[in-house]
Amino acid sequence: MPQSVPSFAELLDGARESALHLEMRDAYGVAGEAEALARWRKTGEVDTDPASPYWRPWVELVRRTVARGVVVRRARIVSEPVSDYVRYEHAGTVVNLAAGEQVRWLPRRQASDIALPGNDFWLVDGRLIRWNHFTGDGASAPGEISQDPAAARLCADAFNSVWARGIPHDEYKIC
Repeated sequence: MPQSVPSFAELLDGARESALHLEMRDAYGVAGEAEALARWRKTGEVDTDPASPYWRPWVELVRRTVARGVVVRRARIVSEPVSDYVRYEHAGTVVNLAAGEQVRWLPRRQASDIALPGNDFWLVDGRLIRWNHFTGDGASAPGEISQDPAAARLCADAFNSVWARGIPHDEYKIC
């Protein structure tokens, strides 16, 4: 029987030790970002105000998660030269850092020998996986929850390998 998929707030509010997020796509077509992405493409401007209506809910969620002692880490595997979407994402990552996330980037060529799951995911406390599914165009599709120990080990090993090779956000130069 499929489990219900908690919101990101429920997921992070339930974390006790760690919340790890691995992103592996070069472009996302998430509806909630469409307007901001279009603005960036037109003007080069990106919202980097943690208190803005766009960012505030996420920033508050991550800050209260980190305040409880939970480590929140995000790793991104990207093709180089990077896509326009990754350029946009990189420009806005300062807000993730301000919220308390740690972020690293790994060029895809350096991930060739890492066993990776087939989908982006959040791994909470090393045991609860929220698979992030996307359509071919990058739109969000319904997520999925798993507590399968073998899948959790795969996600933990993959994330830790990517993290070990990853370049901290402040050192990663877009090419």
